[in-house]
Amino acid sequence: MYKCALVLAAGQGKRIKSDLPKVLHKVCGKEMLKHVIDSIRSADIDDIDVIIGKGADLVKERIEDKKVSYSLQAEQLGTGHAVKCALEFLKGKKGVVGIFAGDTPLIKQSTIEKLFNEHIENQNSATILSAIVDDPTGYGRIVRGKSNEVLKIVEHKDCNEEELKINEMNSAIYCFDIELLVDALGKINNNNNQGEYYLTDVIEILKSNNKKVGAVITDFEETIGVNSRVQLAQAEEILRNRINLMHMENGVTLIDPKTTYIESDVEIGKDTIIYPNNILEGNTKIGSNCLIYQNSRIVNSVIGEEVDIQASVILDSNIGDNTTVGPFAYIRPETTIGKHARIGDFVEIKKSTIGDGTKVSHLTYIGDAEVGAECNFGCGTVVVNYDGKNKNKTIIGDHSFVGCNANLVSPVTIHDNTYIAAGSTITSEVKEGELAVARAKQRNISGWVEKKGLKK
Repeated sequence: MYKCALVLAAGQGKRIKSDLPKVLHKVCGKEMLKHVIDSIRSADIDDIDVIIGKGADLVKERIEDKKVSYSLQAEQLGTGHAVKCALEFLKGKKGVVGIFAGDTPLIKQSTIEKLFNEHIENQNSATILSAIVDDPTGYGRIVRGKSNEVLKIVEHKDCNEEELKINEMNSAIYCFDIELLVDALGKINNNNNQGEYYLTDVIEILKSNNKKVGAVITDFEETIGVNSRVQLAQAEEILRNRINLMHMENGVTLIDPKTTYIESDVEIGKDTIIYPNNILEGNTKIGSNCLIYQNSRIVNSVIGEEVDIQASVILDSNIGDNTTVGPFAYIRPETTIGKHARIGDFVEIKKSTIGDGTKVSHLTYIGDAEVGAECNFGCGTVVVNYDGKNKNKTIIGDHSFVGCNANLVSPVTIHDNTYIAAGSTITSEVKEGELAVARAKQRNISGWVEKKGLKK
């Protein structure tokens, strides 16, 4: 059977107090709307239409999903009106449509699958996703009949004494038969205090025509809508716990999950140990048997097998197997570090390749460089890549030794098996097998301290 989905994402979200459309606020590093779209798509529903309103162009720009179509809700006149704005998307379609909220980032793939499956298997005209809550104050109640079928949804303010005791609430997530939904949308009106069109009125219309309506119960936390910064933090905590639990179940050790922040698209190999106060972001991939010590931040980077990282920042870079990084290293974007390399304390590397087995142990800057294998950099080396106008490249061959406090002024090429004397400033090519010394000859001036009156 054909399945598609609508995602309501037109609201600005006044309570979140932001210039950014509400659905673009991030939970565990990903926009709330993206979480919803990804969950829908993972449930094998690819035909998705997002109903947008305020900040429509920004939503399209941030979502960057060419498979998603969009419908515009220029005025926010209720959930029923939002779905009406997608009638062109639904036109001529037969099958089932799921309706989701763009501010419910905690909805799971398995729940979406269950909602669609039960709707289809029970041949419902509509199926509501509901949840059992201890305190349903403020939520619409699901009123069921003797045979457990859904009779109606009653808003909290309209509940009688018996209905107030019901603790099954409406999540505002639904499945509908497309043709029946389209027909019912033509019959709803805005004759209410708010002057809005409500999607819940569709349920009433279907029931009045003796159509079957069902409800699927899920965990309440999956249905939580984010309407404020407080709720945004609550959703972040719930999803972070889910992510951390998933990694631990897959064989990753988290010393303290409460202080470990892992975004939703991060991949980690088994037997990797992650210490407290680490932040792993974006599309980061970490191999097996790694040690990520405390206070590191890794973003959109690929970390090989058996890598040790201590208190360092790694951005948009690749780190090879059996390499150590840090403490206090800064690996900037477009850097590739080979296998069995050593990047030590207070080292900064930017847009460079570092060969296998090369050691850059401390207090060194390498930018816009191509460094070979088995090289050694002394303390305080600087690749001088910027001339005030352009960034230039330095090439260093295999098995080269760069002494302490050397400056390599780009563009310059240093061939294999060369030595650079400590304190040198290199501006010209160094050929294979050469020692380059570029410093003034030492001169000691006798009696100078006494003559200057500096003797103590």
